[in-house]
Amino acid sequence: MGTTARVTGQDRPDPAGRRFTAAGLLLGVGLGGFVDGIVLHQILQWHHMLTDYGGHASFPATTVDSLADNTLWDGLFHAAAWLSVVAGLVLLWQAASAGYRISGRGLVGLLLTGWGTFNLVEGLVDHHILSIHHVRDDVADPLWWDLGFLALSAMMLAAGVALGRIPHSIPSDGSGRRRSREANRGTQLERERIDPGGTSLNAL
Repeated sequence: MGTTARVTGQDRPDPAGRRFTAAGLLLGVGLGGFVDGIVLHQILQWHHMLTDYGGHASFPATTVDSLADNTLWDGLFHAAAWLSVVAGLVLLWQAASAGYRISGRGLVGLLLTGWGTFNLVEGLVDHHILSIHHVRDDVADPLWWDLGFLALSAMMLAAGVALGRIPHSIPSDGSGRRRSREANRGTQLERERIDPGGTSLNAL
């Protein structure tokens, strides 16, 4: 006797869940970029986009022309962070409109994951591979600051992944309960098809 495989709503891909995940990661990347640019570039002025330390500095923060170039690149960096936040907000709105009730714990986990990933990539590429700037370009040895930045970023990423293991969103429109009832109804119909008379071994 052949068997018929049933595909329930839980077996199908979940577009709203994917939007929520992408939204949280993009928001983490964008907000991480804003914190980096606003706090480290502008408030503390530890570095700008192109102020590599020492003799390798092509755009030192000591001349007006160099500061103008760095201001341009800082602005482009902020523009990219802004676009990431806007994209994340659009996807988050779409997920919520699809009926998802999103927990704060799940969103914070994704934010930390996106932020930590951004910091790790930015730290490895900009600080070590390209060496266009460091966490602090105003100290004699910026290496330890760069390593500390990577360590903090890895802890943020680990914390975000740990929070992400906890279920963070459930359908808010009762569709989960509705799918369960439909699955139970399908099971009952299958039993009736196999045993039309409704007899059972217990009745014999």
